[in-house]
Amino acid sequence: MKKDIENSADIQLLVNTFYDKVKEDPNIGFFFSEIIPVNWNTHLPRMYSFWESVLLGEASYKGNPVLKHVEINQKHPLQQAHFGKWLELWKQTIDELFEGPTALCAQKKPEQMIAIMMSKINPISISVLSGNRQNSL
Repeated sequence: MKKDIENSADIQLLVNTFYDKVKEDPNIGFFFSEIIPVNWNTHLPRMYSFWESVLLGEASYKGNPVLKHVEINQKHPLQQAHFGKWLELWKQTIDELFEGPTALCAQKKPEQMIAIMMSKINPISISVLSGNRQNSL
């Protein structure tokens, strides 16, 4: 039986294993190597802090992930398929390593985050869709 995500060591294992997959993925890996070349020595600790805040309730993360993704989107458009692949790899990694309530939360929480992120990255398309939906009612 696998254990749940319980502490910083678990978060580090999750994040490291996940990003090992991301780096190798032909659909999204290039964002991290070519579009915005990532310094993994600073990015990984930032991601540990982010996920510790989200999943363990630690208030250690300081940053603005929406702004960072807006900057990336300006260099290369982020599509729903990119976020979908990210989510697929994330869930796959969690399934391989963990099970339990926090692991389940770790799988579900990014779905909400992605919806918010997409609305911030592409507010015009969201508002147009909302307007179209209202007009069709």
